[in-house]
Amino acid sequence: MRTAVGWETHREGVARLRQSWAALPGDAPVRLAKPTSNLFRGRAPRGAGLDVSGLDGVIAVERADGRSVAEVQGMCTYEHLVEVTLAHGLIPLVVPQLRTITLGGAVSGLGIESTSFRNGLPHESVLEMDVLTGAGEVVTTRPRPGDEHRDLFDAFPNSYGSLGYATRLRIELERVSPYAALRHVRLDDPEGLPQAISRIVATGEWEGERVDGLDGVVFAPDEAYLTLARWTDEPGPTSDYTGQQVYYRSIQQRSTDRLSMLDHVWRWDTDWFWCSRAFGAQHPVVRRLWPRRLRRSDVYMSLVALDRRWGIGDRLDRRAGRPRSERVVQDVEVPVERLPEFLAWFDAEIGMRPVWLCPLRLRRTSPAQPWPSYPLRAGTTYVNVGFWGNVPVGPQAPTSPRNRAIEAKVHELGGHKSLYSEAFYDRDTFDALYAGANLAAVKKRYDPDDRLTGLYEKVVERR
Repeated sequence: MRTAVGWETHREGVARLRQSWAALPGDAPVRLAKPTSNLFRGRAPRGAGLDVSGLDGVIAVERADGRSVAEVQGMCTYEHLVEVTLAHGLIPLVVPQLRTITLGGAVSGLGIESTSFRNGLPHESVLEMDVLTGAGEVVTTRPRPGDEHRDLFDAFPNSYGSLGYATRLRIELERVSPYAALRHVRLDDPEGLPQAISRIVATGEWEGERVDGLDGVVFAPDEAYLTLARWTDEPGPTSDYTGQQVYYRSIQQRSTDRLSMLDHVWRWDTDWFWCSRAFGAQHPVVRRLWPRRLRRSDVYMSLVALDRRWGIGDRLDRRAGRPRSERVVQDVEVPVERLPEFLAWFDAEIGMRPVWLCPLRLRRTSPAQPWPSYPLRAGTTYVNVGFWGNVPVGPQAPTSPRNRAIEAKVHELGGHKSLYSEAFYDRDTFDALYAGANLAAVKKRYDPDDRLTGLYEKVVERR
C-alpha cells in the first residue's frame, strides 16, 4: 500500500531535478527522462533528460480551507495517487482512464473521465502549482486574480511541456463511496443522445436517480449506450473485469452492474478500452494464459511501441495482401448538439467501431474561453469522442488522409482535438485553433532562451 512521501522527500526530489538541469549543456534542449509515456506520436531522439525519479509520489492528503486536498508530485501516476487518496475515502475530481497517466501529464496535456460532465477537466481542480520553467526556475502559480504567474497557470493546460514541467500540484479531492452502481441505458437513435446527455448534465440525475459518472459507447449507428454511475455505500456482489470477463462487452450484455470503486476507476485500463483485442488478449485461451498483472494499458503501449519500431503490422498486411492501414488514434470534443452529425460522418468516412463518448463541461464560467491553449467555451456541453485503431487505406496511408479529414470535420463543427496523438495542421491553422500568439508570449516570458521545444514543434513536427 502506497503512503504519502512527505515534504522532505519532495524537497530532495526537486533538488535532484535542478541538479540535472544545471548539468545540461547551456544550449541543450530540455526534456524529461520519463520511463513511460501515454503519447501516441513519435519524437526525434534526444540526449539525456532531466532526473524526475524523486517526483513520483503523493506528498500529503489533508484538509485546507474547508475542503480535502492532496499535495502531489508532478510525475505521480494516477494509479499511485488513487491508491493513496482512496485509503481516505477520496479521489481526484477527474481520474483519467489509464493507470500510468501522470498528474503533471494530465494537467499540461489533457485528461477526461466520466465525472467530467460535472467536474470539468483535471487542470480545473488544481489550486496551486509549482512549475520548473524554461529558465530553470521553479515558480509557484495559482488561479487567483492578480497572481504574479497567473498567465502561466492559465496557458499551462494543453502546453505539453512547452512552458515547463509541474513539480508539485495541490488538487481538490472529493469523497466517494466504496461502490459504483451502474446503469447501461440503450439508445437506438443517435439523435436521442444530445437530449439525454443534456438532461443529465442539467439535472444531475436520470429517472429520479442521481448520476455521479456519465460516459457511453456507440457500437453501431443504431446501438448506443450511456453508462450512468452512482456512488453507493450499499454492500452487495460486484463484478470483476480484471479476470476472464471484458468490461466493454458487459455494456451490451446487462442493464445494471456493480463495481468496487477501485475497479470502477480502472474499468477501462485492463483492456485499454477494447484495444487489447488487437493483441489477442480477449481470446478466452490467450486470456487465461496472459497474467492478470500484465493486463494493463502500459503493457499494451509497450507492444504498440514495438510495432511502431519494427513495422510489424505493415509487414503482416503486406504478407496477407491487405491494403496498407492508417493509424487513427484520436480524441476530439464536439458540441453536444453536433454529436449525431459527427457520428454519421464518422460512420460514412472512417467506419471504426466502437467509439467512446464522454460528456464534459468546463467548471470555469468566465471568460468565454477560460483556458486559452485549449479554447473550449464556458457554459457549453461538449462530448469527447474517442476512437483508436487502424483503418485500411491503401497507398495513401503514409499521408494520413483519415486523420486530416477528422481534423477538418471537428473544426467545421466547432470542436477541438486533443494533441496527445498525431496532428497535421499547418502552422497558421494550429496557432488559430490553440491560441498560438498567447502561448508564444507566455513562453517568451518563462523560457527566454527557448530551451523547451515549442508546442507546434512537439505535436506536429514531432521534435
